[in-house]
Amino acid sequence: MTHARPPKTAMLLAQQIVADINRRGNHVGDRLPPERLMLEEYQVGRGTLRESLRFLELQGVISLRPGPGGGPVVERPDSTALATSLTLLLQFANAPFRTIAESRAGLEPVMAQLAAERMSDEQLADLKASVDTMKRHLGDQRIFLEENKRFHDVIAHGSGNAMFGYLIDALLDILDGSAIGIDYPEVRREAVQDAHAQIYEAIASRDPLASSQAMADHIDQYLRYAERKFPDVLNEPISWTG
Repeated sequence: MTHARPPKTAMLLAQQIVADINRRGNHVGDRLPPERLMLEEYQVGRGTLRESLRFLELQGVISLRPGPGGGPVVERPDSTALATSLTLLLQFANAPFRTIAESRAGLEPVMAQLAAERMSDEQLADLKASVDTMKRHLGDQRIFLEENKRFHDVIAHGSGNAMFGYLIDALLDILDGSAIGIDYPEVRREAVQDAHAQIYEAIASRDPLASSQAMADHIDQYLRYAERKFPDVLNEPISWTG
């Protein structure tokens, strides 16, 4: 029988520092106490404190600013650490890029359904702007990829479920078509833009079922296209180094 290792002191201290950030109501840009005061408050060694702060920096909770008046400063974590963790987990599971594509097929129709019910007018306007920008720049693959990511990101956050927002941010960071070798000729970009327009219309109409179905069709078309044109890419193992 195996037993879980007890948490390291540095990890327990990191959890306490985060709890204290919440308790004090710190905001982004607020400075935490200097090292001398933190050593006194938490009664730990300098090495343990620095390990804790370095971990929190890697997670995006704080930044460590050098020089006089520097030290730990509160930041807002984003999906970067989640994307890295997922990439490493999937790499060691020998999972192919197909894993991410299939995950999106399961998740995004639900997000679109919730977005139709919960998306704010501001988010809806942002979604429309993405559709229009993509249409105006179909000849530019760089802008196409940017707007493709933006469109799905707005829907994920518009679902009103923070977990979905961070998950899609992370998955899209991993499954970046330009990075893994999936190309989008203009005829394919036109098909994607049309699908985005249909999804937008369903969400703007506040029709959850139509939104879910439109998104499901869109992801299915993407998978069919990738299977037909780039099967080797989908079967390539996920790697942290890309």
